[in-house]
Amino acid sequence: MASQLKSVLITGCSAGGIGAALAEVFLEKGYHVFATLRSPSKISETLSNATNATILKLDVLSSESIETAVENVKSKTGGRLDVLVNNSGQVLIAPGLDVSFAEGKRLFDLNFWAPLAMLQAFSPLLIQAKGCVVNNSSANAVLPMPFMSMYNASKAAFATASETWRHELQPLGVRTITVITCAVKTHALDNRQLCELPKTSKYLDIQEFIREITGGKLQANAISSRQYAVHVVGLVEKGTVGPVWAGKDAFMGRIVWWLSPQLIKDMIVQSIIPISSKMAKVAQKSKA
Repeated sequence: MASQLKSVLITGCSAGGIGAALAEVFLEKGYHVFATLRSPSKISETLSNATNATILKLDVLSSESIETAVENVKSKTGGRLDVLVNNSGQVLIAPGLDVSFAEGKRLFDLNFWAPLAMLQAFSPLLIQAKGCVVNNSSANAVLPMPFMSMYNASKAAFATASETWRHELQPLGVRTITVITCAVKTHALDNRQLCELPKTSKYLDIQEFIREITGGKLQANAISSRQYAVHVVGLVEKGTVGPVWAGKDAFMGRIVWWLSPQLIKDMIVQSIIPISSKMAKVAQKSKA
């Protein structure tokens, strides 16, 4: 028998991350939660023991895995899905001059093409429910952070596409929320891969500085994943549509970024990742 509860499917629900926090808050709001992840062993105890949570193994890069997830949701809900949260994603930190094309393309597959594959696969269920799509993009979509060009570009593409899909889905009765996510404390960097630069890299002398970027620096003083999740789920419940900013200093970040001249924008980026000053110090040492 199909569940009578509202339903939500969230990608990337490993314990300690944004997806898991969203799943737990949706549970508190009375939804049946389909918590998906590549490795079900990484699910949180809370979700594992929840009566109204279905844990699904899902590889968003596999069309077969996505189709299996669709069939699982159909059998539980009678062919409806009220909310789809495209949350899965990864970060790639490497200078543009040194980045691996293969790694860059895989990142685009995960951060851009996978959400589109999920949307296409689940669209009949969303349309049937007159549901909502939540696309988790990033402030990096508008902030050109050094050494993150592949991540920045993939999230910018995702954010732009999400807003385009919003216009396409609206006549079908489906809402779209594009979340521009600022800093949130998660365990996403716990298993990070350290940047390994080739010996010919122009940035080899600041390799340790580049590695520090993945060490949690960008999450300093960030809000908790639960705070973030409460805010985003609240937006879904209120019927919000379109782009919203969430995370540390989200409101001020949006205002300052859109109103500031280019010089101020560059100063903001350099204050977060001071590449120019680091490279200048290296140059001075080499002259000494």
